[in-house]
Amino acid sequence: MNWISNYVRPKINSLFSRREVPENLWTKCDECGTMLFHREIAENLNVCTNCGHHMPLTPRARFSALFDGGAFKEVPVKAPPADPLQFRDQKKYPDRLKQAQKQTGEKEAMLVAEGELGRVPIVAAGQDFSFMAGSMGMYVGNAILAAARRAVELNCPLILFSAAGGARMQEGILSLMQMPRSTVAVDMLKEAGLPYIVVLTHPTTGGVTASYAMLGDIQIAEPGALICFAGPRVIEQTIREKLPEGFQRAEYLLDHGMLDRVTDRRELREELITILRMIRGMPAATQGDLPPPGDLPEALPEPARPETAKS
Repeated sequence: MNWISNYVRPKINSLFSRREVPENLWTKCDECGTMLFHREIAENLNVCTNCGHHMPLTPRARFSALFDGGAFKEVPVKAPPADPLQFRDQKKYPDRLKQAQKQTGEKEAMLVAEGELGRVPIVAAGQDFSFMAGSMGMYVGNAILAAARRAVELNCPLILFSAAGGARMQEGILSLMQMPRSTVAVDMLKEAGLPYIVVLTHPTTGGVTASYAMLGDIQIAEPGALICFAGPRVIEQTIREKLPEGFQRAEYLLDHGMLDRVTDRRELREELITILRMIRGMPAATQGDLPPPGDLPEALPEPARPETAKS
């Protein structure tokens, strides 16, 4: 046995070999390029600690930070036909769905839940942009109807967090039909005299903007969110003119009367609690009276960032 090659050399190599570092320990901010430690960004709700840029946040992580104690119960949503049009482009539609389900761990592009926010019972619906760009298909239409019906049953407000690239092309006209269906769901709330609050996140575009995302009694947006029907690049190419700085961003829409508020994600829970308690005729709560939000995981899931999010 050669003790130098069999013992000494492996020992030296082990001392100088690089340790494997998990790839998800650091996240790069899309806006300023700062490298952010995963625990730091998770504690800050996926908001850059350097420039305040709001990065994507999944509905499940958002609800964990929103509901009292992070406790919520999922509202069941009726599953639509798997592939009604037998659509196929580079992949079959069912294969795309399975891929998105595997990547996100979610059934579809919208999560509906019920729980308490500031001791006020609510129903919340959140779109997941990492699931096929949050596209609005039949499942999303069913989810909005389920959320509205549950809110009417519980006689409580509905809060919807929008994030979508528009309609889902794999479902064609059936996807477009979700626009009037979701409008009917909002009318159910109005007839019952229940508040409907919309929080628009980046990006909210296409048929989603043309329907339920802009029908709220109160319209709130996160800073820098792109909110539009057609993207800025499409408009510039059509009219052959340069658009104003910040066109179709949340702050621009607020200045032009399209929104009620632009609120930092880290302050959104407190603002929603104030609004809900005011609407329900409840006294304002002090910080000590309110149950805390839920604990977040050490690293929040980082949703995919398709190019449509940067239009």
